[in-house]
Amino acid sequence: MFERFTKDARAVVEGAVAHSERVGAETVEEEHMLLALLDREGSRASFALSSLGESGFRESLERDLAEARRRGGLSRADADALSGLGIDLSEIISRIEEAHGEGALESGRRGANGRRARRRPFGQEAKDVLVRALRIAAARRDRHIGDEHLLLAVTLRGGVAAEVLADHNVTYASVTRVLYGESGPTGETGETGVAEAG
Repeated sequence: MFERFTKDARAVVEGAVAHSERVGAETVEEEHMLLALLDREGSRASFALSSLGESGFRESLERDLAEARRRGGLSRADADALSGLGIDLSEIISRIEEAHGEGALESGRRGANGRRARRRPFGQEAKDVLVRALRIAAARRDRHIGDEHLLLAVTLRGGVAAEVLADHNVTYASVTRVLYGESGPTGETGETGVAEAG
């Protein structure tokens, strides 16, 4: 599949690996893909993001992603569901951080021995983004997978990265409108034919 990636899409994948290494994560995750998409300049995805993002967009996204990491990767929807069960996630995080240090719940960190594999594997979330990008490109009858397909895949996947983007009005529909001049689907399978990946 990687041979079908454009230069920009390959740069995003390589950038995601670099972001993962920089924070000491054991795997490359969807969040790292989003950060690498934000790094791009002069690409289709960067055009869409700059068209939709307001001043301070990147800094705000990074803050929101950091807060989600602090929650152990739980989305706000997850936190709200726990709250509905009478579980105060903020209180739990505070107690854990008092006992184990700030950021103790951040997922994907290296163990205490500091070792990491030579080749950083992709986590399931990141794999899902890659597969969904392929499906989006195929549904659009595009020969190659570009960084715009990766961005669209992140917006469709759900989870923390899509939630953070949606908070900044970057959704599948808005990205599709900017890139292709058309409205995106209302559901995840909509007119693109992109089915929900497992």
